[in-house]
Formats: sequence, structure tokens, C-alpha cells
Amino acid sequence: MRTTTVSTHPTLREGPRPFPRLPSETPSVASLRGVRRAYGDVVALDGVDLQLGRGEVLGLLGPNGAGKTTLVRQLLGLDRPDEGAVRLFGGDPRERERRWRVGAMLQIGKVPETLRVAEHLALFASYYPSPLPVEEVLQTIGLVGEADRKFGELSGGQRQRVLFGLALVGDPDLLVLDEPTVGLDVEARRGFWQVIRESEARGRTVLLTTHYLEEADALSDRIVVLHRGRVLAEGTPREIKDRVDARRVRCRTSLPMAKILQQPGVRDARRDGARIEIVATAAEGLVRWLLDGDSGLSDLEVESVSLEEAFLQITEEGGSAPALEEEMAS
Repeated sequence: MRTTTVSTHPTLREGPRPFPRLPSETPSVASLRGVRRAYGDVVALDGVDLQLGRGEVLGLLGPNGAGKTTLVRQLLGLDRPDEGAVRLFGGDPRERERRWRVGAMLQIGKVPETLRVAEHLALFASYYPSPLPVEEVLQTIGLVGEADRKFGELSGGQRQRVLFGLALVGDPDLLVLDEPTVGLDVEARRGFWQVIRESEARGRTVLLTTHYLEEADALSDRIVVLHRGRVLAEGTPREIKDRVDARRVRCRTSLPMAKILQQPGVRDARRDGARIEIVATAAEGLVRWLLDGDSGLSDLEVESVSLEEAFLQITEEGGSAPALEEEMAS
């Protein structure tokens, strides 16, 4: 799939707004309280509590079928809970005054392929009381040269950027991005990251769902891990990584790899250039063994595991359940 680089522009217009940005003392932009939602015998959300703070990037993680799309639809007012309460800017998310303050990029989003890029942006801008200029959004998403091309003529990466532009054009207080960088190359993904960071710097709240754990780690102020419709873990990326009992140990050692792999708690070990990289529980005991066994041990480092490894351990400990297809919420 051919993709191109996103060019970003940090300065966005600040025009008059009928709904001023939330004051700093406002506790949340959106919240779920005890939300339960079931589709027949399958429970998509099971007593979920969640709060989005002003000006934060919240990464929502979970395996397929965890209930992420159902949660997003609850926040957007596209679905109603069986139990519990959902609030958006302090009120009902189905009210127009609250929807005006939200921009969303959803996986299931589709737009007419015969309209041109600028026409799509102008149409969506007309839905909002104080949108950004179309030309500015075209610059932000890197499609100035494609403004007159039909959506159906664009590459997959360019289509993703148009959908991102549709979420941005209303100058929202809350930006909901559901897997926004799927199918993009690394350079284009990092261009998206820059726009997300700029959105946060302007005081926007961003809800991000992604399967790219590196992306969640790089962008999120806070992460929520959802599994089987329940929140398994919540905290900063560092807190999530520190929550698991495994650690990554790196060192230069003459000890044979076979003996290292036999040590208690060692999950994996591999060579990384001149060093050995070991993932193990009870890292303190492993370090003592390494020091006792090799007087020439050097370049020793002990750190938390990656967010991906922490995520896998947390969800594995959460158990398994029949998968709920995310499309059930569409």
C-alpha cells in the first residue's frame, strides 16, 4: 500500500467559540460510571468506570473483542448502556451541543468516494459552529496537493489522512481516534503522532485506541487496559510497565547462554550485539547469580519490560473468554 508523509503545522487558528474550552478546575471531559452493555449473552462492557481528563492523551488498549469499540460508541452517544451513566462535557453525549465539541475518526468510517478531498473537508466543516479553515487542515494532514482529487483515487494512507482531517476540521475539544495509523508506514505514523501532540498542547483531550504498543507508549499520558469488558489496569505507561513482575537485564558476560536460560524466572534471553538481553522475574536473584558467576561482568542494566510485554502479561492473567466481534457494536 502506498503512503506518503504527513506534514504538520503547529499553529492552528483560534477563532470565536460558542462553547469555551473547559476551565482548569473541570474534573473531566467525559466519563463512564458503572457502564454495562450486553449483546444477547455476550457482555461487551461489564461495570466500566472511566474518566477522561482535560488536555490528556488516554490510550485505550485491549485485545480484539475487549470492548474498546463499544466503549467509544458509548462516549460518542452512538449507543446507550444497559446500566450505568455516560457523560460528555457534563451532559448527555447525544445532545448536539456536546457533539459539536467532538471530532472522531472511527475504523468503520466511510465517506463517498466521488467527492474531492477539499469538498469532504468543507462539508464536515459546515456541521460545526466554529471550524478550522479547510486550507489549514489540508496543510496539517499534508494533502494540499491532493485537494482536488476524488477520495476514491487516493492511496490507503492518503484516505487515512483525509479521515483524520474530518476529525480535526471542527476544532474539537475531544478528539477520538480509533486505530488512526493502521496501514501507514513508520514515517507517516510519526507525522500523525506530531499532530496528536500538538492537539494535546492546545488543550484538547485525545482518546486513542491502537494495537501499536509503541504508539501508545510514546503518546499516552495515561493508559487503560480493557479485557473481557472490564478495566484490568490503569496508569501511566511507566506504572503499567512497573506493574508486572518481569524485568529486562542487559550485560556483557562470558557465561554460556544455555546456563542463563536454565536460571529460575528466566523467560527469554538473546544476544544483542556484544551484550546479552534477558527477560526474567526475580531479577535481583538473577543479577546476584550473574555477578557471582562472572567476575568480568560489565555494562549491567536492569529496566522495566516494554509496554507490549507488560500488556501481554496483564491480559494473560486476565483470563480468556469468548471473543466479542467489535463489529457487533457498529
